[in-house]
Amino acid sequence: MRARIYQPARTAMSSGTAKTKHWVLEYAQTSARDVDPLMGWTSSSDTQTQVKMSFETKEAALDYVEAHGIEATVQDPKSRRANIRAGGYGENFATNRRGAWTH
Repeated sequence: MRARIYQPARTAMSSGTAKTKHWVLEYAQTSARDVDPLMGWTSSSDTQTQVKMSFETKEAALDYVEAHGIEATVQDPKSRRANIRAGGYGENFATNRRGAWTH
């Protein structure tokens, strides 16, 4: 069995970092998907692809992989710089604005 250990990225609809602190173990697909001729749905006989396990740390995920004899690759996350403005969100509604109101 092959697996992948990674730290999920933030969603495209959010600038926050919620749900990105844990590590996920996800199994790789071992068999090809089939197309149902009647409905057109795709299916697979491999049920391991439906399993996603969450761990607090990368070391905990690696310990689990070693204990169960799973071949895994680790993808380290790419760091991003924080986008923090001096005034924050409240600056948009300040009463002492010097520029034109653009909202």
